[in-house]
Amino acid sequence: MSIAIDHTGRVALVTGAGAGIGREIARWMARAGAVVAVNDVRPEAAEAVAADIERDGGRSVAVPADCRDDAQIDDMVGRTVDQLGGLDIAVNNIGMLGGARPAPFVEQTTADWTEVVAQNLLLSAACARAEARVMLDRGIGGALLFVTSGETTRPALGLAHYGAAKAAVNHLVTTLAMELGPDGIRVNAVAPGTTLTETVAAAFTDDHVEALVASTALRRVTEPDELARLTVFLASDLARCITGQLILADAGAHLSRGRPT
Repeated sequence: MSIAIDHTGRVALVTGAGAGIGREIARWMARAGAVVAVNDVRPEAAEAVAADIERDGGRSVAVPADCRDDAQIDDMVGRTVDQLGGLDIAVNNIGMLGGARPAPFVEQTTADWTEVVAQNLLLSAACARAEARVMLDRGIGGALLFVTSGETTRPALGLAHYGAAKAAVNHLVTTLAMELGPDGIRVNAVAPGTTLTETVAAAFTDDHVEALVASTALRRVTEPDELARLTVFLASDLARCITGQLILADAGAHLSRGRPT
């Protein structure tokens, strides 16, 4: 006997899906049978991922939008429903440093904090609000998921603004799980450790990667597809009793008392 995750007949929207973790989540949702709306602020990136999914035999549409604009968020969600027939799964993967950079807390400016909190907490909340409204209107439940960070489970040295903003998203998850649970909407978060996306791999030296590997219990870093598979599981009926949870996928980095140098 085998157990398969099957999202056939479900519509999934993935934000920030033009590259990295978001792209893998969109691809794996499609492999599990969902029809997928691919969002990115860059239209060409969203269209490329949607085209890849279609070439692999899935069904997908690109819904580019700048999620700093509430009107564009509403339009993104509306196009998803109009073109694909509903919204059952929403994965909020937006989150970045923006123009800010890693720095000691005393060197971070209020402008840095404002941008990082907006890019991570406020955009995630705005997207979730639009997505939840649609799920509530449909009245058949759904799954809301957020990609946060392993930095929320340990001191985020040099990234105080980022860690605090992502930790706030974790708290939002627990609140939404209680508010939306009676309507059959499950809300969870996945927290990656350092994940070797193209951007991260290009920014790190070999020595830095070796130090990161040495700091984890499993002596490895997280791959983007591993986050994607976890997300596909949490959105599935196999996880139908799981809500309000933060699931770490960091190769055991949170267990380390040290830190990479």
